[in-house]
Amino acid sequence: MKLPWRYGISCVLLTTGLTVAYIWCGKFASFPEEINPSKLSLSDTQCQQREQEEPCIDGGVDSLMRARSCHGDRDEENSSPYLGCQEMEEIRLEKKIGQGAVKEVYLGEWQGMKVAYSSLIQSQHLEDFLHGAKMLQALQPHELVVGLIGLCLRADKPVIVTEYHQLGSADRVEDILSQESFRDNNTIKTRFQLCLDYIRILLYLHSGPAGMRIMCDSNDVDKTLSQFLITNDLTLVVNDLDALPLVDRAAGKLAKCGHRQLWGEFVAPEQLWPFPEREFQDEEMASYDEKTDIWKVPDVTDALLGNVAHANIVRFHLFKIHQQCKELDPTLRPTAGRILEAYLEVFHSVVIDDH
Repeated sequence: MKLPWRYGISCVLLTTGLTVAYIWCGKFASFPEEINPSKLSLSDTQCQQREQEEPCIDGGVDSLMRARSCHGDRDEENSSPYLGCQEMEEIRLEKKIGQGAVKEVYLGEWQGMKVAYSSLIQSQHLEDFLHGAKMLQALQPHELVVGLIGLCLRADKPVIVTEYHQLGSADRVEDILSQESFRDNNTIKTRFQLCLDYIRILLYLHSGPAGMRIMCDSNDVDKTLSQFLITNDLTLVVNDLDALPLVDRAAGKLAKCGHRQLWGEFVAPEQLWPFPEREFQDEEMASYDEKTDIWKVPDVTDALLGNVAHANIVRFHLFKIHQQCKELDPTLRPTAGRILEAYLEVFHSVVIDDH
């Protein structure tokens, strides 16, 4: 009877040892659910740790280059959801469809699909271009953000490829809705839905995965509207993300839109030089937060509503929330979330009921 007794003790010890070893090894072999362990390399681990510690990289070219050193072009592994440099060489460019200070945009075709092909104009704007690429990646995928198709961030010729929306930017809203094919859609319902999209986009930028971002390419109504595209379904998507500085109140980080003096009634009061008797000095200009976007909401909405039937009725019902948006004290202005609530109330009680 001694042999079975000793055999039983050995089995218990062996089982206990294997259990402890399994638990101990599990501490080193566990992976986050979204990571495929078979594809995790040392550089991937470093990238993941960096993104957890600093999810909103805001250090310009250097930070993005560090991110690229981790994630880079992975055409060989086919693990990236986007076209890489080699695949983008297959894009056939058809014609130039737009140009700004940072990039020029061409209509292109890749395997039968129309795309927007954006390339850097001058190297002095490389940081802005790369910032736009970083923001596009950080905000994907989302129905209110233009779809990212490809990235090639080589220093000599960086390129971003996105969805092509043939109707163009929202500063053309009057031309678009006056077209014969859209005349039946040129209604207060369609236009107010564009306003709702605009507020939803602001809410996403202010509270999305890239941290709180404010729209700096917005010094007048037309410039602001040009940052958005109108889709064939007559919805709005944000497209130009080259100037979205980070605001982090907890870290005491506010933002400034460029280094030049701003003018006019469209920009928020806190964006204006407060010392008219003195020459503008950028280093003396105070920083600000996302409430600069809120100040501009009434003017952008007014442009989107236009002069269609019932537009003035909607304006009347929006008067109170728009009055709050124009508070001189930024802290008294509503959030994008509160504006969306007010807009939805008007949409359902006034716009929908009218139809």
